[in-house]
Amino acid sequence: MKTMAEKNKGVSVTLARDTVALLDRVAKKGDRSRLITTAVRFYVNRHGLRNLRKQLQEGALNRAARDRTLAEEWFSLE
Repeated sequence: MKTMAEKNKGVSVTLARDTVALLDRVAKKGDRSRLITTAVRFYVNRHGLRNLRKQLQEGALNRAARDRTLAEEWFSLE
């Protein structure tokens, strides 16, 4: 099993002072990394879902004419 040091990698980032103040208000001492990790994962997941929705919508719009034609063909069989 990997140790914490093996699982984590330190990085240096620069944040605006007001962002750091906000971070300090919501994160307990020593929990900044955990909060930032949670926030980044949330953002990436949310962003990924937004992109997926956009791709699905674009695909549906691109196939709308074809799908309408297929539906009309099937309706005539009834």
